[in-house]
Order: sequence, then structure tokens, then C-alpha cells
Amino acid sequence: MTDHTGPLSRYTVLDLTRVRAGPTAVRQFADWGANVIKIEAPEAVDPSKGMGGAREGSDFQNLHRNKRGITLNLKEPDGLAVFMKMVETADVVVENFRPDVKVRLGVDYEHLKTINPRIILGSISGFGQDGPYHKRPGFDQIAQGMGGLMSITGLPGQGPVRAGIPIADLTAGIYCALGVLIALLEREESGEGQWVRTSLLEAQIAMLDFQAARWLVAGEVAPQAGNNHPTSIPTGVFKTADGYINIATSGDAMWKRLCQLFDTPKLKDNPDFAHAAQRSTNRDALNAEIEKLTQKNTSEEWIKLLNEAGVPCGPIYSIDQVFADAQVEHLGMKHPVEHPDRGQINLVGQAVKMSRSTPHIGVATPVRGQHTEEVLTEYGYSVDQIADLRKRTIV
Repeated sequence: MTDHTGPLSRYTVLDLTRVRAGPTAVRQFADWGANVIKIEAPEAVDPSKGMGGAREGSDFQNLHRNKRGITLNLKEPDGLAVFMKMVETADVVVENFRPDVKVRLGVDYEHLKTINPRIILGSISGFGQDGPYHKRPGFDQIAQGMGGLMSITGLPGQGPVRAGIPIADLTAGIYCALGVLIALLEREESGEGQWVRTSLLEAQIAMLDFQAARWLVAGEVAPQAGNNHPTSIPTGVFKTADGYINIATSGDAMWKRLCQLFDTPKLKDNPDFAHAAQRSTNRDALNAEIEKLTQKNTSEEWIKLLNEAGVPCGPIYSIDQVFADAQVEHLGMKHPVEHPDRGQINLVGQAVKMSRSTPHIGVATPVRGQHTEEVLTEYGYSVDQIADLRKRTIV
């Protein structure tokens, strides 16, 4: 059996996910040592590569590392029987089928819990498991639009703008993983599993956070604010002698530090900028005055001066510059794995650090069905039985 170590090594997770939201959820378990078994249809049944580019490409490798992979045809009764045998002793199943598909396949929660009352099913959909839109196919950008994010992203008057990452997919995956972990903790007391559900739409709305609360509590509809922070002013992007920087000035104390550093009456003695309300009303004029000053020095010089003055400030990096930064290198945001063809490659590291536990690293994404014999042997299938299943394209 492949060795599994880490804080989640006692758990077995059956992974039926594809595309991004589901694999993002499962990656949390794989990285922290769970016995994750990725289940895919045999290539003869489903030759498609799925979304996310080539299997050997950066995206697919980043999503599916630290798992074992088997092939299994769930559309055949004997294939479903193999899966249910695995469910008998598993802890978690994660899927992101459309709601009606899992019922049609027979992998819905009502069916699974008759096999194993302790099983936890994590489900991610586009719009929820029921309701008027539940049968619609989900896609990240659709959720960004329906969830309000595109209405507050971009420059004022620019029109809707999507975020530069699939934020609804990613956060739905993280929320699903969080929900499954909560269910595992609850199971320690109740002894029973449960169905954990989230959707791209719910995750996106939850991620609106204070912008959503502004509407729910105060009836304020947030507009596009571009690079300006909607409530902490002055906060935004400012041009320097050789590029751009972010400056974040929240509250009167930081504003006074900024004025002291710039030391100009146009800021500290201007009644239009004296209090937070005036700075909000006159933000464009304020930003223009600050940018006149920031253009006199380089980005590196301002980052040093502003941080020393206690005013949050930072560079605006391209992706290559992110990973060249000394602090990023110190934080270890690269996840090394050994790929059988490409050698050692670096993937994106975990954002969580623990004092005694470390992520499980080093295992590249499996090729399709790489561990079929190994896994089925663990579940009691003989060599002849596995050969028969393979002959009938069950695996």
C-alpha cells in the first residue's frame, strides 16, 4: 500500500471530482495526508481529457497531486458494486456532478448512507442541490456575475469585469473541504455521517463579505471602485518614478503618519482631507495629490519609506516576481513533486502552516488508472477478478 502520513492519514477519501471546484476541495485532504483515491472512467468509456488542459500540464498537475488513481465504470452495475465496496470502509466521498447525475448514477447520499451510515458526502454544484436553477450547469464566471462580484470589480463605468482567477470555483472547493472537516468532527460524537453541500453561487456570495453586508444591513449597493478601496481612503494604486505601488491608509492614525512622511500642506493642512468623510468625498483630488508626490521616487524607495513610517505599502508584482520575492521564498509557497517524465516540478504550496504537521508532498498527479491493481487488491479483489473487470471495461 502507498504510504500515507500526515494529520489526515486516518481518513480515506473517494474522489469523483473533475474540472476545478471539486478537485480544489479534495486537494486539501490529499495535501494533508489522507488516503485519496481518484476515480475516473476507463479511457475506452470516456476518452475526453476534461477541462483544465493536458494531464501533464501545470493546471491538472497542481489540482490532483498526492492522490492515487484508479479507473472504474460507474455506469455498469459491476462497476458501481466495486465503488460501493470501497464506500463500506471509506470516510468521505466528494463529487461535483450536476444534482440529477449523482442520483442517476446511484452515488447520492440516500444510497451511500445505506451502505455506510458513517459516510460523509461532499457535493459541489453550480447553484445548489434544489431550487429553480439546480439543474443548470455551473461555471465560475457565471457565478461571479450572479454573485455580484463582477459588478464591483473594475474601473468605475467600465462595465462588468471578472476577477483574474476562478474565485467562485476555488472558494466553493475550500468551503466544501471546511464543511467535510466539520462533519468529520461531528461524527466523532454522533457516529453518523452527513451530506455536506455548497455551490459556486453560495461561495461567491459568501465571499462578497462586507460588500454584501453593506446592502443587507445598510441598504447600500456598492459600485465599481477600481483600485480604490471602497471604504478605507486613501487606499489604492499610485504611480511612482518607475512603476506602481499599493498604499493602504486606513483610519486617522495612518493618515497622520502619511501626512508626516510627505510633509506637505497640500495634504495635512487641506480642510478637504481633514477627516475620513471629507477624504471619501474628495478621494479623486486626494489621490491626485498623493500621486504627484509618489512619482518623485522609485517604487522600492517608497516601499521602504512608507513601511518604516508604519503605513502599509507594497509592490505590484507579475506572477514571476511573486515567486522571486524573498518573503515568498521564506514562506515556502512552492510544493515540490517528482514527476515520472518531467522530473521535479514545483506546484502551488499550501497557505496553512502548522507547528507540528506539514503537508504531504512529493507525489505527482497519477496517470489515469495508475493504481487500479494496487487499490483493488487492498479491497480484496484477486488478480483474476481484476483481470476480468479489466477485460469487461469495468476498470
